[in-house]
Amino acid sequence: MKKLGIVITDGVGFKNFILSDFLSEAEQQFDEVVILSCLPASVYEGFLQKSKVIELAVFQEKFPTWFFRKAKEIAHLQLHKNNNFGITDNLNTNKSKAKTPRGFATRFIFKWTSVFYSESHIQFYNKLQQLSFKNNSIVKNYRSILKKQRFDILFFTHQRPPFIAPLGYWAEKLKVKTASFIFSWDNLASKGRMAANFDYYLVWSDLMKEELLHFYKKVKSQNIAAVGTPQFEPYVLERYQIAKNDFYTRFHLEPSKKTICFSCGDISTSKNDELYITTIAEAIQDNKIQNVNLIVRTSPAEDPIRFELFVKKYPFIQWNYPKWHLARKGHQEEWSQRIPSKEDVTDLRSILEYSDLNVNMLSTMSLDFMQFDKSVINPVFGNAKNGLYDDQRFLEYPHIKKVVNSNATRIVKNEQELIDAIKLYLEKPNTDSENRKQLIQMQIGKPLAGTSERIATTLKKWSQEK
Repeated sequence: MKKLGIVITDGVGFKNFILSDFLSEAEQQFDEVVILSCLPASVYEGFLQKSKVIELAVFQEKFPTWFFRKAKEIAHLQLHKNNNFGITDNLNTNKSKAKTPRGFATRFIFKWTSVFYSESHIQFYNKLQQLSFKNNSIVKNYRSILKKQRFDILFFTHQRPPFIAPLGYWAEKLKVKTASFIFSWDNLASKGRMAANFDYYLVWSDLMKEELLHFYKKVKSQNIAAVGTPQFEPYVLERYQIAKNDFYTRFHLEPSKKTICFSCGDISTSKNDELYITTIAEAIQDNKIQNVNLIVRTSPAEDPIRFELFVKKYPFIQWNYPKWHLARKGHQEEWSQRIPSKEDVTDLRSILEYSDLNVNMLSTMSLDFMQFDKSVINPVFGNAKNGLYDDQRFLEYPHIKKVVNSNATRIVKNEQELIDAIKLYLEKPNTDSENRKQLIQMQIGKPLAGTSERIATTLKKWSQEK
């Protein structure tokens, strides 16, 4: 009898592992499947066959835990900042001038880790972090859950959220095998330390495997499997497909026109989205771009209130507000409690499949559209000198440099370049098609069909290893 525990941390994890085929595949591979959920148990109603859900009490970091976790993360950035602009930029973003306990502590951590940042130091900070929370009543309850459930393997669907560290700690102490999925294409090359140490790792591609071995020297190559990502699997599942005519009807688009989709990032990293929407909308109004529909999809991670004025100013824009509902308020990372619907996955797939081209500021949505071989334009108008939010700096991030070097998208730095790129791709949609396919092969590396089966089969294999 083999038993799998699945840790779902947030709404994106819900989308990737519940709205894909993963749960049904896991139920075929394992005799028993239990979801340990950082989301309310009620969100799984209608999605479970044999699996059951245990809703985890929300772990809130106190200052000591935050301090040692922060030291671990900053030390990781210090260790890997050389010749990596993404890590350096993230390190600078973490600096604080605040005259608060955490502000003063952050400045101390920066000074301390500028000297003490080796892998052994990082592991020491990790142990201190674990000591700081091990007697917390909620954390003790996690221990009771793991002791009672007796999992053969505990699968973390995201490696970074700080609130999963206590689960990782008790799994380690109780000798429960752990595996983690590397959540996104930029997590290793640009982000901070993982929340815990795991026994096994699932990655998207051989490229991501190389990155993991580079940033985590103690991880063994044989404990990493490249499986693709379930993030894109719904794009080959029939239940999420609709006809093209239904797409035009659903979004009030004119079938005789080609369709441009602008997909927004969230306000923290995509502050120039309003400028890019304005540029495209004004070009349409001035007939610089003719005979097109414009649909804007906002980020599911934020309330789209910042675009209210645009709805009135440009009535010809069709808006797609992702159908994600907030399942719980008051969480330390409230955005993580936004839950996607089946309807939204269907909406997203239809936008990807039937739009003619996409414009976005260097987001993972570029890869989404490329699954359907759609042209992608990445506007970055801002730099350190022109007064706009400096999004051109992202061009130096390692994962973005691979996009730039691939020539799979058009990187545009001003209004005229954006308009010219749109006109080019509308007239010649196959331009850069081969480059797009090569980038997808490098970043994902596996066919979309069968992704969930590969993940479940790999977890089963690892659960049986001595």
